[in-house]
Amino acid sequence: MSRTLDVVNPYSLERIGSVETRSWLDIDTMLGVAHGLFRNRDSWLPAFKRIDVLKKTATLMAQRFEELALLIASEGGKPLVDARVEVKRAIDGVELCVHEIGQMAGKEIPMDLTEAGSGRIAFTQREPIGVVVAASAFNHPLNLIVHQVAPAVAAGCPVLVKPALDTPLSCRTFVGMLHEAGLPKEWCHFAACENDVAETMITDPRVGFFSFIGSARVGWMLRSKLAPGTRCALEHGGAAPVIVDENADIDAMIPSLVKGGFYHSGQVCVSVQRVFAPQAIADDVAQKLAEAASALKVGDATNPSVDCGPLIRPAEVDRVAQWVDEAVQGGARLLAGGKRLGETTYAPTVLLNPPQDARVSMMEIFGPVVCIYSYDTMEAAFQAANDLPFAFQAAVFTKSLDVAMEAVQRLDATAVMVNDHSAFRVDWMPFAGRRQSGYNTGGIGYTIHDMTQDKMAVIKL
Repeated sequence: MSRTLDVVNPYSLERIGSVETRSWLDIDTMLGVAHGLFRNRDSWLPAFKRIDVLKKTATLMAQRFEELALLIASEGGKPLVDARVEVKRAIDGVELCVHEIGQMAGKEIPMDLTEAGSGRIAFTQREPIGVVVAASAFNHPLNLIVHQVAPAVAAGCPVLVKPALDTPLSCRTFVGMLHEAGLPKEWCHFAACENDVAETMITDPRVGFFSFIGSARVGWMLRSKLAPGTRCALEHGGAAPVIVDENADIDAMIPSLVKGGFYHSGQVCVSVQRVFAPQAIADDVAQKLAEAASALKVGDATNPSVDCGPLIRPAEVDRVAQWVDEAVQGGARLLAGGKRLGETTYAPTVLLNPPQDARVSMMEIFGPVVCIYSYDTMEAAFQAANDLPFAFQAAVFTKSLDVAMEAVQRLDATAVMVNDHSAFRVDWMPFAGRRQSGYNTGGIGYTIHDMTQDKMAVIKL
């Protein structure tokens, strides 16, 4: 059954808007229309039309830049300064999709390598994979939608997008801009719905590709239920490790760790969470990080002077507080934060040497908490960094090329940042989790490739 869902500012908990959630009858109709478009090749949108739509969409986004930034801050709690960065990235992402359409090329396949293939020529081309269903997360309510929906448009796939119900307004606005830019409405459906309806939609056999950003528990569960033939990409979380070498420039490193650990109050899948420092300097690293964390301003994300906004729901503040209290009771030294500041805010927190079996050491915090661990040998640091079932991005700080290259080789991660924090990303690079952290590869070009498939022509001369 459809219902009106109120959307609230996660700091004030005041209503800022509403969306209509869709019933299964609505979604079934959307899927039927989308599947019909895909099956009718005469209805496919040629590349020049897709390019025109995406170019006009980027222009509309630029014209409404501040409106989009304020919407991100208001519904998602991301500080306005960072929300503006998200809008810029989202616009760049749409423009990158335009560029990637021109890269969707096939290649010649040599046929006369054996006598059996001689007398033939062959080539491939890329075709859309089918109906795309995208389910997204709350923490980047515009840019994540762009990463899932704009590639589908670029690839020529009809798409249904289910935003996080905490942050649906940015998604609805972006879909509206696509339509305003000339994309026929039946090619992109805003499909806000409850979880039971979403699961039915995702596992429907008419779905050609499923794009998911969210928790590992939900992502792997949904993958296990996909209809035969449905392809997918899953982006989950991690507990990003950072290795600090004994010769690292600590003063230069601290601002990077602060940004990587407390950006969006730690609600980022590759946030700095576990920092491993040599025994001799671990206290110094932790104290300097604590001083910097304590200087961060926490409050309403729409206030331009705020560094850290709220967590997305009060229950998340409860959870983070429980995890931190558990670690302190287990022997961790609390150097900064460790307290609730309001119903929806938690102070940026630094813990030194939490127990290895504490939840802050074993699971993704997804909150404003960074843990420092002392190590005796680099080998022990690598072992501890790789000891969890999650593997996404990692980092190392060092002045030694040998140590940097050893970290690149030894850390179990899809990307290792050298002298930068683990949350660094540009939107054209491959972005992926290993093991429980995800499946397949994100990044604009990689996603477009996954949403298309090869077709080969073999011509006998």
